[in-house]
Amino acid sequence: MERKGFSAGAGSWADRRKTIQPVSISQTQLVTIGHLPGREGALPLVVQPVPEYAGKIKLHEWAVDHLQTIERGVLQYGGVLFRGFDVKNQEDFHRFLDSLGTSLIQYNESSTPRTQLRKNVYTSTEFPNDQTIALHNELSTSATVPMRIWFFCDLPAEEGGQTPIADVRRVYQRLSPETRARFEEKGWKLVRNYGDGFGLTWQDSFHTTDRGEVERYCREQAITWDWKDGDRLRTWQVRPAVLQHPATGEKAWFNHIAFWHDSSLAPEVRELLRAEFAPEDMPYQTFYGDGTTIEDEVAAELREAYLAERIVFDWYKGDLLMMDNLLAAHGRMPYKGERRTLVAMAEPYRRPDLDALAVTA
Repeated sequence: MERKGFSAGAGSWADRRKTIQPVSISQTQLVTIGHLPGREGALPLVVQPVPEYAGKIKLHEWAVDHLQTIERGVLQYGGVLFRGFDVKNQEDFHRFLDSLGTSLIQYNESSTPRTQLRKNVYTSTEFPNDQTIALHNELSTSATVPMRIWFFCDLPAEEGGQTPIADVRRVYQRLSPETRARFEEKGWKLVRNYGDGFGLTWQDSFHTTDRGEVERYCREQAITWDWKDGDRLRTWQVRPAVLQHPATGEKAWFNHIAFWHDSSLAPEVRELLRAEFAPEDMPYQTFYGDGTTIEDEVAAELREAYLAERIVFDWYKGDLLMMDNLLAAHGRMPYKGERRTLVAMAEPYRRPDLDALAVTA
């Protein structure tokens, strides 16, 4: 079946988006397109069959015929939630991904454990279920970032376990002009230490035991590295804090500044690590791009902006959330019982703004 406006592997992200006309999204046959209750006009757009066809329409077949509708929804709102389609299990999720004709990408620079289920399809972060994962954009530290990310609810938690989301265009607008200007001028810096007994080893993060492969990857991704005694590794990279979306031209708050800043840790954990490590030796720490300290009150302002824009909804089995990773952040709420959410990423985008950054590592 020919796809309307697209073919598998045809052109870049920007080229493909040129075929999308800025028309309003309306109701389509057998399917309604709207928003979550009380969230009209905001992330996410919700696509679901009318009640009499709930569970009877195969999403991968519907998507092939409505790719431009999906693309417009993702770009306008940041994400689309598909609910009530005939998506029963992991294989149906794979079938939907295959129908889009896009190549999935590997999860490099991992910072938390997860399991690969099929090539480039993973479980969501395998983090203690009583802890919250703060809002963030996936792989914002990388020079090449995934434009698209999908979450599939294979098994909702008994209680909690939501995936909160936030429009990072709106997060950017919530920040004070002074904070925006400071980070737009300086960018931000992530320092990461591997092999000190905290977090993943460099072998797990880079999916190799070959130091040469790590160095090759770091060169390609504009990451500086330093091998330390005891097979330990330190990396650091300077990145812009604000990204201009290549398709919409909008500014978005795209970084892990608050996520990895040590003020985001539980106070007792922070004090323990500070007593053990210098700032540059912490498992993770963020700085302004010139290497100076980010004040606790600034990190708090960033967290507050995310929380003000946070949208939380309950998962239902078979839900599939498709997001523009440059426009929407995501996280995870604590939960009880079993929970199984699958994740995939695609559309690698090489950031053009790194060379323009005034500071260097």
